[in-house]
Amino acid sequence: MTAVRTASLPQVRRRRLATQRLSAAGLPRGGDVVRLLTAVQSQDAPLAAWSLAMRMPPGTTYAGLLAEQAAGGWVRTHVLRPTWHHVAPEDLRWMQHATGPRVESSLNGRRRGLGLDDDLILRAFRVLERVLAGPTPHTRRELRPHVEAAGLPTDVERLAHLLIVAEMRALICSGPPRGAEHTYVLADETLPPALLDSLDADDARRELTRRFFVGHGPASERDLARWSTLTLTQIRAALRDLEGDLDHVEAGGHTLWFDPRMSSRTSRAPRALLLSTFDEVCLTYRDTGFPRRDPSASRARLVSEAGGGIVVVGDEDVGVWKRMVTAASVRVAVTGDTPLDTSDQDAIGDAAAAFAAFLERPLDLTFG
Repeated sequence: MTAVRTASLPQVRRRRLATQRLSAAGLPRGGDVVRLLTAVQSQDAPLAAWSLAMRMPPGTTYAGLLAEQAAGGWVRTHVLRPTWHHVAPEDLRWMQHATGPRVESSLNGRRRGLGLDDDLILRAFRVLERVLAGPTPHTRRELRPHVEAAGLPTDVERLAHLLIVAEMRALICSGPPRGAEHTYVLADETLPPALLDSLDADDARRELTRRFFVGHGPASERDLARWSTLTLTQIRAALRDLEGDLDHVEAGGHTLWFDPRMSSRTSRAPRALLLSTFDEVCLTYRDTGFPRRDPSASRARLVSEAGGGIVVVGDEDVGVWKRMVTAASVRVAVTGDTPLDTSDQDAIGDAAAAFAAFLERPLDLTFG
């Protein structure tokens, strides 16, 4: 009988930090980070940019990442789940092929409740194809009068749903950001044909499974199921096909998969991390993520209101942070689940200073 290899959860978390480049050499471009992670959850777009910058060399700025995105470094669209993600342009079509139909199916009840039938959706698509044809991206606000003129609903919820469905079918995707506003373009006018566009559904799911464990491993089947909306049956079939590409360990009662070719070497070791609530390293792992220093502390309201996320010191999730950005400064307010000692505060201060440098503003740091 083959011996089962085991690892401790601290070892697993150290490997993840290196794999995701939070404790290894940063990747040169934001698009490289997006490709490593395959998809980066991004409903809070400025903090999603910070998630990219944390995996890049010191000196990376928000302005620099916005310029890279505007130049086509990645697109921001609804994919994998009914929420925003950054994805590489060449990955959009095959990823929607792998997951879009299932995500759309999950929204059927909501669609019926909004009174959106197939005919209305196709009429909306024709409007989008007409209005977005050509080089000029449009914001949602600019699209609204065209949709209304066609006799289609333009209230916030129904227009948003129509646009999400158009994204899921790879009809539209994001254009260059316009200040704080998101823009839309036609995907086929903007994204060149890519090598993986022709993958069938099974091959696309296999590729998505492989990519997830390359960029997020060690991780479990259930971590991938939550992240991708693939079923466990689909994931297990893909893992059988990928047996020669992936490895696994047992840790904390879980089977965790990873790509053994990905380096686990730590070459930089930040003492503290200010992570977005939606950062891939803290949102992905339901059962094997960072342990809470005080698991009994209530923080749901704090996180939901923060516009920030969690604070990690060493291997522990110690509290939450939120930011307020003005033209003159960035204020970072940290609330520990337990009192933070001087060593904790010094480490968090270094992380907050890096965040302020990313935004190119003076730092105002407070502890509560």
